[in-house]
Amino acid sequence: MLVFPNCKINLGLQILSKREDDYHNLETVFYPVQWTDALEIVPAEKTKFESLGIHISGDTANNIVLKAYQMLAKDFDLKPLKIILQKHLPVGAGLGGGSANAAFMLKACNIFFELGLNNKDLENYATKLGADCAFFIQNKPTLATGVGDVFENIELNLSAYQIIVIYPKKAINTAWAYAQLKLKTEKRASLKNIITQPIETWKDSLVNDFEPEVIKVMPEIKSIKKNLYDSGAIYASMSGSGSSIYGIFKKDIDLENIKTKIEQRGYLIYTGNL
Repeated sequence: MLVFPNCKINLGLQILSKREDDYHNLETVFYPVQWTDALEIVPAEKTKFESLGIHISGDTANNIVLKAYQMLAKDFDLKPLKIILQKHLPVGAGLGGGSANAAFMLKACNIFFELGLNNKDLENYATKLGADCAFFIQNKPTLATGVGDVFENIELNLSAYQIIVIYPKKAINTAWAYAQLKLKTEKRASLKNIITQPIETWKDSLVNDFEPEVIKVMPEIKSIKKNLYDSGAIYASMSGSGSSIYGIFKKDIDLENIKTKIEQRGYLIYTGNL
């Protein structure tokens, strides 16, 4: 069985407060993007996980995809699998690639082994693996609050636009990014309200609180973002805690031309429709 875990972008990311458990309350909008990995599962005599493509650091025994299988195996009599992940999505990029891999593994096992789990069941499993994992179960525009694990479906359709996502090939550690934050004290408009306004207004109102701090150590993010706006982007932003930057464009803009120019810097780039 072969599935294609896609990534997401954050449309705005406001850090609202620090919690007593040292996590942070936030508000963000997750939007799916069809830049994908490939995940294959086949019957085997012994369960084995293999990762190809972009290197994933750490012991493969601790990979989140294998953890997803093992979690289900505690509750169901799952037969052994050979699990092959072809990694195309950059790691440490703010795109949720690892979370997507785990969520798609849960969904694939549900179908492959005919477990009969509904979306709520799958989301409950996914939440145990990571705050944003559950988003990829339903995989549609979502307002996320809490620590990024409380979801509300929203009506947001960007299919009239196209996107370019740029990874500068430098990962950002999420824990480090949170440690740099300076919480804002002024009252701000809710993302739920901002996101309902015309996309042309987002440039001045839809912000990612991590962006200024990450730019301090990665100034190229600022220049990439400026280049996207100069090339005709309606909206551009860093995704998550970085370091990927994306630009949203009208369909009449030639993204391949923009991509060719930026690729000369050695960046990893995706273009596609939203």
